[in-house]
Amino acid sequence: MRAPLASTDAVNPVDVDIDLDRPAGAHPLVRTSGLTEAEVQRAAELEAEVTARERAAISESIRRRARGHSPEANVLAGDVNAPLSVRAAHEYAYVARDVRRILLTGGLMVAILAVLAILINVMGVITL
Repeated sequence: MRAPLASTDAVNPVDVDIDLDRPAGAHPLVRTSGLTEAEVQRAAELEAEVTARERAAISESIRRRARGHSPEANVLAGDVNAPLSVRAAHEYAYVARDVRRILLTGGLMVAILAVLAILINVMGVITL
């Protein structure tokens, strides 16, 4: 059997050591030396680059929050110390808008039915 390779040696197919002293029927184990120094250095560079990107994204997020930070934005963001009525007013503003639209649509339908009732029953313009 050969000695394991040093971590600085490049791994070639010839340098792979296969353990043939295994019991019959067992799969042979393949041992490699690991990564080359260039691969380790490249991995360190990639890790440093990813870390720098993450830090830049975090700092940009903090800057963005600080720029747009106002008491109203705090309430809109869900300030837990704001009264429930204030949080509910901002959170459920769409409900009030939808109720107004429903009432407007329903009122318009009732108005159309009233006009048709007057035209048909009172004035006799339309006969069925």
